[in-house]
Amino acid sequence: MLGRISIFCAATLFSSAVLAAPASVAAGKRWFARTCENCHSTHIGVNKVGPSLANVVGRKVASVPDFPYSDSMKANAGAGAGVWTVEALDAYLADPRGDVHGVKMYFKGLAKAKDRADMIAYLKTLK
Repeated sequence: MLGRISIFCAATLFSSAVLAAPASVAAGKRWFARTCENCHSTHIGVNKVGPSLANVVGRKVASVPDFPYSDSMKANAGAGAGVWTVEALDAYLADPRGDVHGVKMYFKGLAKAKDRADMIAYLKTLK
């Protein structure tokens, strides 16, 4: 669950594995094109099957207006999941359905920490 435990675990993994190599925005953009753009928009106010990912880094969890989040994502946000920090995104992108049980997203995740770091670097550019 996107809670304190996964964030602390993710922070440890993220800092040790990912910070060893610089993240690549270009590689993250390629990952996004292959794995995310069919279901997520990069434009503010444009939702698809998934919510817009514009401004996702630092945004409150389950907070895009008029998007029908799953009950589990809404409950997770209500349970204090907070905001989509780098650490929270890292944990979620590693295993979305394992991190938030019952989430509607079918993406199985990015197993490699470097790939997640690249994706997050790209997500940071979406304003």
